[in-house]
Amino acid sequence: MQQGVLFFNGQSDRMDILFENGGPYGGLHCGTAMEVLVNGEWIPTRIECADDWYLVGILRESLSGLQVKI
Repeated sequence: MQQGVLFFNGQSDRMDILFENGGPYGGLHCGTAMEVLVNGEWIPTRIECADDWYLVGILRESLSGLQVKI
């Protein structure tokens, strides 16, 4: 698994991950599974998009900046 930080990529109009090595994932797609760090605990989830991007089972106003493993 690789670890990084979620961010919105305006060029692709998708959420993306910036990995620790500085490289991007390349754009996330609906249904992509990952783990997200919430209150010091890694929680399994997947990303989806309706009116906006969201993580299933994770209540957050903004996804940008969340630490993830994929």
